Amino acid sequence: MDGLSQIETELGKLFEWHLTAINNAIEPAILKALWQDIDMRYNESQRAYHSLQHIQQLFTQFEQIKHHLNEPHIIALALFYHDVIYAPTRSDNELKSAEYAVDSLSPYLSAEQCQYIYALIMMTTSHQIADIDEWSDKARKSDAAYLLDMDLSILGASWPEYERYAQAVRQEYAHISNIDYRVGRIAVLKGLLAHPTLYLTDYYYARLETQARENIKREIKILRAS
Repeated sequence: MDGLSQIETELGKLFEWHLTAINNAIEPAILKALWQDIDMRYNESQRAYHSLQHIQQLFTQFEQIKHHLNEPHIIALALFYHDVIYAPTRSDNELKSAEYAVDSLSPYLSAEQCQYIYALIMMTTSHQIADIDEWSDKARKSDAAYLLDMDLSILGASWPEYERYAQAVRQEYAHISNIDYRVGRIAVLKGLLAHPTLYLTDYYYARLETQARENIKREIKILRAS
């Protein structure tokens, strides 16, 4: 079994486990079909960073913080679906992914659970917790913060790992000229640095904030010199 096949097998088992933990009446064939659909989408040719390897990296983080989560199975499903629709040329990937998650899961989850997953995926657009009435629940705000921090955890990786991430993002935007990419990427990175903190949870702030800011500044410096 090659590396990708092993990732697919492991993630497939995880997906089925988390979904059946919420609804144990789903038939095995349906579970398999739901996973195969996710798997196919994350293997699309336009993906260099937003791939199954990204999902695997998120679940490495998930295993470390799941004891902090109030609804770990819901957070896991949001992770699986948060980039299920991804095209570098579109600006509505999060919206389409959120809608896709609801369409896929609504036969098996409650309307309220689907609405929660939809909101979680939409928050990955800005990486800010939505300030709306439904989010007055502290437990859910805490879970949302962990999901958003997991999604940005790559920023606080070691420099070689961060560099691979940055190169993969550039590969996804191969249709953009070097000049335009440099301008756009620097703007995104400076926007991240402008946040009072990159990470919303104490756990991730303590472990990754300093490294993440150093990595981002280093990438900006390299982009400006290129």
